[in-house]
Amino acid sequence: MSFDNEKVFTKKNLDLYLRELAKEFRRLNGKNMPAEIILIGGAAIVANYGFRDMTADIDAVIRASSAMKDAINRVGDKYGLPNGWLNGDFMLTSSYSPRLAEFSEYYKTFSNIVTVRTIRAEYLVAMKLCAGRQYKMTCPTYLVFSQSMRKRESL
Repeated sequence: MSFDNEKVFTKKNLDLYLRELAKEFRRLNGKNMPAEIILIGGAAIVANYGFRDMTADIDAVIRASSAMKDAINRVGDKYGLPNGWLNGDFMLTSSYSPRLAEFSEYYKTFSNIVTVRTIRAEYLVAMKLCAGRQYKMTCPTYLVFSQSMRKRESL
């Protein structure tokens, strides 16, 4: 997806939109059925690593009732976000695996109803390699991920 630069997602507004999404989901769905969102790609990088400041959209695995789609649209309308600002299109690609949840890490819970998880660096790299889109993931990105993984292992 390609969006104008005014509507990019940063570490600061990513949490704002996820918080608003959780509030809207809770309002529409009630508080008895939780949801889970696993951030993939650029959103996972923005959430966890400091070398990338923004992403154009939020690719995710979304595990929720149908009320989530309405919540996504309402938050998008409220903030003037493009259609598909949060989407599961990634699940149609060759790098998707139903086992991704096993390799995700807890990020945050919003409104006690929506748990957000992210994919770890080594799996993001593996997913990019599976997708075969080298132009999206340059050598400096691989090096940053490699350094990040080494720092985590030494903790």
